[in-house]
Amino acid sequence: MSAALLIVDDEKNTRDGLRHALEADFDVYLAADADGALQTLESVSMDVVLTDLRLGEKDGMSLIERIVKKPNPPICIMMTAYGSVDTAVEAMKRGAYDFVTKPVNIDRLEILIKRALRERNTSRENKELRSKVQSQFRVDGMIGRSQAMVEVFDTIKQVAPSRATVLVQGESGTGKELAAHAIHELSPRSQEKFVAVHCASLTAELLASELFGHEKGAFTGAFERRIGRFEQAKGGTLFLDEIGEIDPTTQVKILRVLGERTFERVGGGETLTADVRLIAATNRDLSKLVAEGKFRDDLFFRLHVVPITMPPLRQRKVDIPLLVDAFLRETAIENGKPHRDLAPEAIQQVLEYDWPGNVRELRTAIEHGVVMASGTQITLRDMPAILRSPRPDANSGREQAPTPSGFNLQDTETALILQALEDCRGNRSEAAKKLGISRRTLHRRLRELNLFKRSTHLP
Repeated sequence: MSAALLIVDDEKNTRDGLRHALEADFDVYLAADADGALQTLESVSMDVVLTDLRLGEKDGMSLIERIVKKPNPPICIMMTAYGSVDTAVEAMKRGAYDFVTKPVNIDRLEILIKRALRERNTSRENKELRSKVQSQFRVDGMIGRSQAMVEVFDTIKQVAPSRATVLVQGESGTGKELAAHAIHELSPRSQEKFVAVHCASLTAELLASELFGHEKGAFTGAFERRIGRFEQAKGGTLFLDEIGEIDPTTQVKILRVLGERTFERVGGGETLTADVRLIAATNRDLSKLVAEGKFRDDLFFRLHVVPITMPPLRQRKVDIPLLVDAFLRETAIENGKPHRDLAPEAIQQVLEYDWPGNVRELRTAIEHGVVMASGTQITLRDMPAILRSPRPDANSGREQAPTPSGFNLQDTETALILQALEDCRGNRSEAAKKLGISRRTLHRRLRELNLFKRSTHLP
């Protein structure tokens, strides 16, 4: 299919002459002024707009400004008989791809248009591939390509369809609740509620009421019946965060629910059925608490059917580029800010910092930079003060992040392409299908990433 080209010029002879010269290679449309061009763009999806500078009341500069604000705008090329460096620079600032002078050299114009289309198509293909790269290393909001996270993802996918109780362990900020959400979303219970309770924030009496509900008059202040979280989560998933903080009495009640699938509201005698999938999380070592007599061993074994350990960020720094790329986009949208990349010195500090608050701290730092930045990049000055004098980072035994250039996801794309080729035993056509791209795109990326030699030695 030929590319659609809109020619905008107030001189009929110019419009007709350009159409005659270009219609063999393009689907050509004509407009005499800016208003006519905008009307055409409302009804036809254009690939290229070739507009004169002089268009009467509304000139070509203002037309380009309006066009480039549209979603997926066409390539804009300016024509003028008043060619100058200043005009060319101004056209580029307004969003023009390039600039030609009248009388137009048709051969050069055709070369320019075709080059622009090739570059746009390449950019779109790279964007699509990058999207596939990113999705390859995501599981319901969690991001990572480190071996530790791949193992977490595999366990989540394996356990999600079952009814097994899961214990998610890890430091604060590592994404334990995200893991619980992922299990729920990938389970047969995904259409029902996901209910979360943060156990450490409640006293023993309030926690029992929160979990199991209470009857009117069960205790001072119980003025009416309350439905607890086990009932609210019926058919769905109940997530108990910081379960290591619960008192012994509540531990016994939860143990009964896990064993018998029944419970009573506080102050009530009716036995209720608990149809829930239980996922618990803790940042404490439960086995140590069991040894110290602070946590019931029978409850620990009931919870520990399938354990998942969320690794701290300092042990999976190879994931930082993926996380930063996602957080830059998410927080920019949330705060109504333009998308900006990190400046090299900010990237370096992000990679070197130890992140004691883990992924949560990283996201907060990125959001701080997004909000505070005013230039074309997020500089180190825009980031939290702690990054400007980071603590020493002992790297022994840790999975290292790529160099700062890794923030363009090139290392991740390389890994994905090589994995696809290995899975397909070097068959590039099959690998391209697996990646969801054309064989031609795969060949081009192999050249650009210097992978041709490596790909020919795959089994």
